[in-house]
Amino acid sequence: MRDTLVLNASFEPLSTVSLHRAVVLVLHGKAVVEHAHPGLRVRAAAVELPVPRVIRLCRYVRVPFRRHAPWSRRGVLARDQHRCAYCGRRASTVDHVVPRSQGGADSWLNTVASCAADNHRKADRTPEEAGMPLLFQPFVPTPADAMLLALRAGERSELPEWLTDRWAPAAAA
Repeated sequence: MRDTLVLNASFEPLSTVSLHRAVVLVLHGKAVVEHAHPGLRVRAAAVELPVPRVIRLCRYVRVPFRRHAPWSRRGVLARDQHRCAYCGRRASTVDHVVPRSQGGADSWLNTVASCAADNHRKADRTPEEAGMPLLFQPFVPTPADAMLLALRAGERSELPEWLTDRWAPAAAA
């Protein structure tokens, strides 16, 4: 299912919604299409509109301030772009830099994406103990970074330049 990025009236990323939800928001006049899939259209008996990639709400929605995005395994995999922090291959698991048995926490700075083989090889040791240096350092994404990282890589590359330049994740640069 295609994800559509929802921007606040101030152009801040808020969330991603399904294509169906995005079309409903546009048809009800609650959002406008800021960027659409080229050449794709949604048609109904009396309505035709472009398939939205990015929509912007017409009214500003006040969102409680969050300094950090909430930690999740899915978020760690998205942050690291599904690349293993030890070998660079495709990652399918999350590894704790400092193992939980040694007091490591489920946090952005203590977890990295890892392939199953490297996760098993590292086992219950720190990267130094296992002789497996990290290819990149984990970081804490902002909520806006996390929102853009949640989109699949292909979808991020199709976003308009003004959006990706403004909200590009700091570590991806």
